[in-house]
Amino acid sequence: MWLTRPFNERATLTFLGVLLAAMILVTLLHVAVPQGHPLHVNAYTVNLFGKYLSYALLAVAVDLVWGYLGILSLGHGAFFALGGYAMGMYLMRQIGDRGVYGHPELPDFMVFLNWDSLPWYWAGFDMAWFAFLMVLLVPGALALVFGFLAFRSRVTGVYLSIITQALTFALMLAFFRNEMGFGGSDGLTDFREILGFNLRSNEARLGLFLASGVALAVGYVLCRAIVGSKLGRVCVATRDAEARTRFLGYRVERFQLFVFVVSAMLAGLAGALYVPQVGIINPSEFSPLFSIEIVLWVALGGRATLYGAVIGAILVNYAKTVFTGVMPDAWLFALGAMFVLVTVFLPKGVAGLLAYRIKRRRRPDDDGATGKEVSA
Repeated sequence: MWLTRPFNERATLTFLGVLLAAMILVTLLHVAVPQGHPLHVNAYTVNLFGKYLSYALLAVAVDLVWGYLGILSLGHGAFFALGGYAMGMYLMRQIGDRGVYGHPELPDFMVFLNWDSLPWYWAGFDMAWFAFLMVLLVPGALALVFGFLAFRSRVTGVYLSIITQALTFALMLAFFRNEMGFGGSDGLTDFREILGFNLRSNEARLGLFLASGVALAVGYVLCRAIVGSKLGRVCVATRDAEARTRFLGYRVERFQLFVFVVSAMLAGLAGALYVPQVGIINPSEFSPLFSIEIVLWVALGGRATLYGAVIGAILVNYAKTVFTGVMPDAWLFALGAMFVLVTVFLPKGVAGLLAYRIKRRRRPDDDGATGKEVSA
């Protein structure tokens, strides 16, 4: 079956093994090692690692459409943010007795804005299953409508990139408005519970970290299954020669639309995992700069590898954590320098460098074997 095919690939098994080992190691160092010990991983670090894993899933989603379909999307931050807002709406509905001025069913910001009742589109978000379903369906629906119109009109290349960025910018402006009912510029925050667990407890933070790891593993395997199937081969053919692929009789726009929707849903899932770990979602997540930064993660890690996208997301965000703590004003310069250096010296990214090193390590054995045959 096409979905089980990735488990026969050494690269996929290696990735899953490393991810599983990292999750087990962090869990043991957090739970089993006492506080104060040098090897103890505190709750803040666990939360930080969980955020990195959610970013890694987002990078995998972008690499799926950019690396294998040739669509440079500068709007995946919108799908990420929509998934985050869906999760934030569920978390805001878990207010219990925290309501103010006799309105326990309304989020605090709605009471401050003199709203009398919940908007219709907030209905159902008090139920976890409905909210989790919307995490996937809302970004997927937007990608379906947008992709249908764009791919049907055969908008490609830089024009498609500009349109995706314009979509993200338009959503950012819309969500900044208080009338939209999403908290305006402040967004949604002050989350307390998820599925009955206190979000500020160590158990909830560890659970979200593990959930992020599982989601990354599932998303990675799904993407590997797609790119390793006939669908993936058609996508690569479309990326390299779209006109020839159409000439062979393939309805290219259907393949593009399917992969684009899957990618958007994975981005929405990443956003949903990100929000409870950082404790806030606001319109800044729609920023076009954020979508461009995601593309930089994939480029640095290695396009069309999937695991390279994970490496790039983790490396860049770890560097961001370090730089913003030491030299916050220098982070953007460091990010730009990193991208320039990788483009010039590592055009295939970190994944390309790793593949080159592996080939170099194997080459002496091959040369030695060849030499023995010749001498014989």
